[in-house]
Parts: sequence; structure tokens; C-alpha cells
Amino acid sequence: MQLFDTRSGDLRPLITGHTVRLYVCGITPYDAAHLGHASTYVMFDVLIRLLEHRGHRVRYVRNVTDVDDDILRTARERDVDYRTLAERETAAFDRDLRALGCRAPDVAPRATETVPAIVTAVGGLLARGSAYALDDGRVYFDIASAHDFGRLSRLDRDRMLEQFAEKGGDPEASGKRDELDFLLWQPSGDGEPRWPSPWGDGRPGWHIECSVMAMEHLGGVIDIHGGGSDLVFPHHEAEIAQSEHLTGQGPFARFWLHTGMVGLDGEKMSKSVGNLVFARDLLDRFEGATIRAYVLAHHYRETWSHSDDDLQAACDRVKRWRAAATGDGSDATMEQTLLRCLDNDLDTPRALAALDRLADEGHGESVRRMATVLGLDLGNDLTA
Repeated sequence: MQLFDTRSGDLRPLITGHTVRLYVCGITPYDAAHLGHASTYVMFDVLIRLLEHRGHRVRYVRNVTDVDDDILRTARERDVDYRTLAERETAAFDRDLRALGCRAPDVAPRATETVPAIVTAVGGLLARGSAYALDDGRVYFDIASAHDFGRLSRLDRDRMLEQFAEKGGDPEASGKRDELDFLLWQPSGDGEPRWPSPWGDGRPGWHIECSVMAMEHLGGVIDIHGGGSDLVFPHHEAEIAQSEHLTGQGPFARFWLHTGMVGLDGEKMSKSVGNLVFARDLLDRFEGATIRAYVLAHHYRETWSHSDDDLQAACDRVKRWRAAATGDGSDATMEQTLLRCLDNDLDTPRALAALDRLADEGHGESVRRMATVLGLDLGNDLTA
């Protein structure tokens, strides 16, 4: 199997032991899951199924960022406790993913449950000289200590500063040694949750949450770390820096996999813009297998825009597969062709084309077997 590693910038063989340790950044549960979320988690679900089909055990961790600026702001706007908001939206998210055929993670840690470990990690970075504390209770990671900061994103400093500001950073904050230094710990505002720490009561920064949750459940070096391409900078860049400085090991992740963005009318779907197609709305109109086939018709690294016509085409495609899956024929050669497509950087569009051919040629047993690898519920006995 070969996968495209964002950090090295090339396609590389996945060499791993029997157990593959996978961490995928989860949601911040302050609104419903949209099609971009669905696309990311469906794609990683196919990766998990493929690895298991190849004989691996996958330990899959997907976090819940249940305390950060976005969820606290939304909770205030809706006059609801942030924990109530998080519980409601996380439950809805899990229901949507189940309907899309996605398996549950082995562990779904929550940031709020990990705060004591985060405090320990921040203290470790301070002790190593990779972070500094300010008198007002803020603690920052010192990017000057990370000689390869920017290697993952390959952005120049001006572009880093632009994205840092766009995605919740504080480049203009006073007292910082560098505009790109990022928060590890911060004082809580009025009415915000707070936890004790040596630097004063407060709450963690966004990036350190994921590092600690990943290391708590997968160790200091993991096999695959994934998420949407919008997380490359600053989130995943920051994770690499703080994690490798904390453990003294590297790489933090052997592979970094990033999914492309899903848009609407040529613009990336974003909660801040409001141009969202919600997974739940699609599930009210189409079955999960149809939406899954619609997503898998795009390569995971592709940026694409939602199309009702393409969604209807996926519906028709699933009907053809389902009709063919009642038959008994098989074609081992074409099955291997389909699997080789997936082994080649999860080329799901070509894999679906191979499934089309199996269906067109009446190889129902092969259709059922390969649909299982792709996570497509065709309503047939997939063990037949």
C-alpha cells in the first residue's frame, strides 16, 4: 500500500507492524456535521477497512474538542451550557456517521477529560525550554526552538501569519516572543470553564489538546495522523512541534494524510461563511450508501464541489450494484484490480469503476465482497 504523506510531499509505501495506530482529528461539537466532515470520515473509514482486509489491526482514535473558543462562543450565543451543547452535537454527529456506514473509533477522547494530562505536558515543554509563561497566566510554545517549523505546510512566513490569524491565532497579542508562537495554556474569561494549573486557573490551547489525546492513547510515535487539509497549518504544524519536543522522539506521525475541501458553488464549505450542506439533510433524502458512494467518487485529496446531479448519479449507481449483488458470479482478477486501486493512495474513484465492471458483468459475489471493503451497505448478505 502506498499513501501520500503531506510532510514528505510524496507517495510512499506504508510500512507498519500488525497494529496500525491511527489518529484522526475529530469535530468541535458546536453545530451539525456538514458534507466536508462526512467526506473526511468516510475516506478514513475506507482506509481502516482496507487495512483490516489486508490483515492489520487498526487502533483508531478520533477526538472530540469539547472546549475551545468556538464552542464557548456558540454556547453563549444560544444561552446553553457548553457541555450540553457538546453532548447534543456529538451524539448527532455519531448518528450521522453510523448512517454513512462508518465504524466507531476504538477511543473517542474528549479534551475536557484530558486537561490534567495537558497541564503535565505544558509543564514538560516549559521544563525543556520549548515554551515560556507570561505573568498573566498565558503559556506559549516558542517556535524558535523548532528548527523545522513550517516543514509540514511549506508556507512562507507571511502566509503562515495570514493563516494563523484566520484560524484562531493571536499574532498581535502582547508579550509574545514571536507572532507565530501559539497558546498552550490561557486564562479563562468570565463565565468560561477553568481548571487549576501552576500558571493560574484557565484552559488549554487548541493544538496541545490533540497532541496529548493522541499520545495518551497511541504513544509518542504514531503511524498515521489525519484530518482535513484546512488543519495542516497551524493545527498539525503545531502538533508536530510540541509533540516531538515533549517526547524527544520523532517523527510524531510517520504519515500525515489530509483530505481535500468540499465546496458549494466554488467556495469551501465553512461554518463561518454559512454555505453548508449538512449530512443530516442529505440523509433525510438519500440512504447512507448513496451518500457514501457519492463521496467515494472523489479522490480523498481532491477538492470538489457539491452537486445534486452527482448525488443522484450515485443513487442510480448504488441501485445497479444492489441489483447485481443478488447474483453468484465472481471475478478474482477484477477484485484484485479494485484492491490495487485502493492500495494506490486510496484511489476510490477507480475502485468504484472496478465495482461497476463487476456489477455489469454479473459477478454478484464479488460485488458483495468488495462492497464490504468499501463500506457500502447494499442490503445483501455480505457473508454469503
